[in-house]
Amino acid sequence: MSVQFDGNINSALLSGMLGVQRASNGITQHSISLAQQQAQLRAPEDVLQDAAKQQLSMAKNMLPATGDSMTSDLVGLSLNLRNAQASGKVLDVVKETVGTLLDEKA
Repeated sequence: MSVQFDGNINSALLSGMLGVQRASNGITQHSISLAQQQAQLRAPEDVLQDAAKQQLSMAKNMLPATGDSMTSDLVGLSLNLRNAQASGKVLDVVKETVGTLLDEKA
């Protein structure tokens, strides 16, 4: 009996990716809906004032940082290192699982 692993694995990966995408879309839609509902409860002047503050804050964030950027960069490097290590472990598990499946069917 011949079993095609590539189709099943691709199907599982696609299914997982679609699930994450759908969840992300749902989160976005519900977040927008909640924000709109909250905005309707407030006076238009307050909403416009908050929007102006957010615009100024975003512009401020685009300016060169005056704080300790070295600390921020070191934290970012450490975080990305951890993410890379975790992703590597995920790939190792996938490799082992596929190898086991191939060994069992051989």
